[in-house]
Amino acid sequence: MANMNEFDENAFEDDYEPELITLYDEDDNEIEMEILDIIDYEGDNYAVMIPNDEEADEVIIMQIDELNDEEDSFSPVADEDTLDTLFEIFKERNKDEFNFED
Repeated sequence: MANMNEFDENAFEDDYEPELITLYDEDDNEIEMEILDIIDYEGDNYAVMIPNDEEADEVIIMQIDELNDEEDSFSPVADEDTLDTLFEIFKERNKDEFNFED
């Protein structure tokens, strides 16, 4: 897997190949996620991702705890204000790529 610090913000071109990762839910089921953006906010990195299926219509934002060549570590963002801010940053940065509903 590519280092997510090198995530290409211009990757949504015709030759785009999604950055996919596998996460596990509380029942240890695999969920394949597509990383849409990496946001550096107040010294921390956050991944904006969406389940890699055609029915997904909502992003998930998780803090990136550790990046290395072996395995990346993510944790939920507990603070609602931080989540709102991160989503607003994501919307602004990707307004030409997605149709956002209010």
